[in-house]
Amino acid sequence: MKYFILIVSFLFCEFANAQFNSNVYWTEQTAMAANDIIYFNLKKLLAWNDFKGIPVENSKAVAITSSGFGYKADIKNIGSVGQINIGVYCYFNKNTSWVKSGKNSDYILEHEQNHFNISFVAAKNFIEKLKLASFTRSNYNEILSRIYKESFNIMNTMQDDYDHQTKNGQDRNSQNLWNDFLSKKISGFTN
Repeated sequence: MKYFILIVSFLFCEFANAQFNSNVYWTEQTAMAANDIIYFNLKKLLAWNDFKGIPVENSKAVAITSSGFGYKADIKNIGSVGQINIGVYCYFNKNTSWVKSGKNSDYILEHEQNHFNISFVAAKNFIEKLKLASFTRSNYNEILSRIYKESFNIMNTMQDDYDHQTKNGQDRNSQNLWNDFLSKKISGFTN
């Protein structure tokens, strides 16, 4: 009996730690309302009519881009083989993004587009980390959460650095450097 319990325990541990196959993909199938969201697309830039939010008049900002990235995950089991499917998306929220009246210039729109671009760069970073991860039945939740949090923090730091260095777009030299940096970074990706 002692050996039977030991064998069953060993098999359970092996089952719990078995490698998953992982499938990481881009998706636009999310729980977010389709009318409120624009998913990142390399071929479509933002336009001022995408900014549907109500401006905060006492804000120092003349425009705000509300963007980010997320994921949805599910697990499929076929016998003893598991597969984790992770759909990643990058989005712009129309209803929480805004521009003050009379401030909708091409220059400011380019600055705001770069906020969306930074979200995309962070999402691509997240995907690359997911592809390198070794998921098992017992660790996938912890690893997925950790990688998302790391990538999300990188995005927020990059967003802050971008606004700080460009002085919210007022420093044109720094803005041009960021424009070039993000353009090169994104040109290396495919959507």
